[in-house]
Amino acid sequence: METAAFIDEISRRLVGYIESSSENSRVNPSLSLQSMRKTLELGLPLDGHGLNSVLDDLDLFITNSVKTNRPEFMNPLWGGLSLPAFAGEVIAALTNNSMYTYELSPIATVIEQTIVKRMCEMVGYPDGFGTFTTGGSNGNMLGMLCAREQLISGSTKRGFDGRSTVIFVSAEAHYSVLMAANVIGIGHQNIIKVQCDEDGRMRPDRLEEEISFARQEGLRPLCIVATAATTVRGAYDDIDALADIAHREGLWLHVDAAWGGTCLFSTEHARLMDGVDKADSVCWDAHKMMGVPLICSAFLIKAPSVLRRLCDHTNVAHYLFHSDSELDDLGRYSLQCARRNDALKLWLDWRARGDAGWAKMVDGRMEDAAYLQHNIEAHPSLEMMSSRMWTNVCFRYTSSAKGLDLNELNTEIRNRMIQEGSFMVSRSNIGDDVILRMVVANQNLNRETLDRFLERVVHHGEEVVRGLPPA
Repeated sequence: METAAFIDEISRRLVGYIESSSENSRVNPSLSLQSMRKTLELGLPLDGHGLNSVLDDLDLFITNSVKTNRPEFMNPLWGGLSLPAFAGEVIAALTNNSMYTYELSPIATVIEQTIVKRMCEMVGYPDGFGTFTTGGSNGNMLGMLCAREQLISGSTKRGFDGRSTVIFVSAEAHYSVLMAANVIGIGHQNIIKVQCDEDGRMRPDRLEEEISFARQEGLRPLCIVATAATTVRGAYDDIDALADIAHREGLWLHVDAAWGGTCLFSTEHARLMDGVDKADSVCWDAHKMMGVPLICSAFLIKAPSVLRRLCDHTNVAHYLFHSDSELDDLGRYSLQCARRNDALKLWLDWRARGDAGWAKMVDGRMEDAAYLQHNIEAHPSLEMMSSRMWTNVCFRYTSSAKGLDLNELNTEIRNRMIQEGSFMVSRSNIGDDVILRMVVANQNLNRETLDRFLERVVHHGEEVVRGLPPA
């Protein structure tokens, strides 16, 4: 098959996939894991099947994939499809640049610098810089590593004994802080989870108590990790108050804004991150609320020299890095060597929308979340399980039927929606309660989608309750 004909066939599949978002079909594949393993021919051959077989294999893959472009996909903190960003993803793969040196990625380097500096301006770091990373988990790890380098000078080169070093996080912080604790050498048990208030925000008074207690026990506080939109509830910690404590205690403050950073575009909702300019570092995922394809994540730092010291292992790579481009080789600010061009897709989307487009998107998502919350509160069989600050809507189906376990009921409701392929929504926990966590992030959903979603929740809830044996 000729190149042009092959690409035409690929294009036909791309258009078909995009247009399928409006079809009345499943959002997830119907085959179970066991069925896929038994019935799909996925083995790697000794002799290749040729280019024509690629098209059949692509059809197989698309048919058996979750349709993340569909509006019914509302399970994680991302979803939908942006055409400008998709174009950037395709061209980034085609041009196959690696972002460690300006020489190999000239315009991509300038584009990434432009985006990082603009994001730094938005968080209040006029002299800041940063790097694109493999996601918010990596961004949180970078923040903790920078805290270690800043407060335990030379630890990057000499290492350190982290058994008495502690980090303070919200009790509802993302699990990646445990991964980072492992990587930076302090261990899971040295992550101190600070009690949250009834809205899921870290309590500043309890943070102060935990820091004081840790010092009394002979432990060495390293940093505080604030969360700007927690994974389950979408709660924003009081960054202003936590920054005052961090400065008074001489601790690094990192803000995990992977999910909630996009609020900064909105004149009305940017207040959720008041005080972020006082933090030392921030991570922010454009692949979440901004809808850019995975992966697209930035780590931002107020004092770039700290990140540069953390990454000065690059000095030995004489075969890559040279003094004449020292200020523009982005590999000097990254723990990665080979790194794909994730900036292009965000740049194209940002150029297409502008700041005003992002602001309109944020305000619209918040209005949709408020609409969903209102309908839940108005329904006799539904109840909100948490206050709402961002677009996370945490609720459950409830019933007065005697002997009914509401945790089992809501688990079954979600399972039935997954089985029928109607909606994908997260099952989470708040305390001991199982809840349905719906996030308004997928840019393809609308209020008709939200209405259909609640209709299916209620339908399955009523069906389960009707099927109960009489009390």
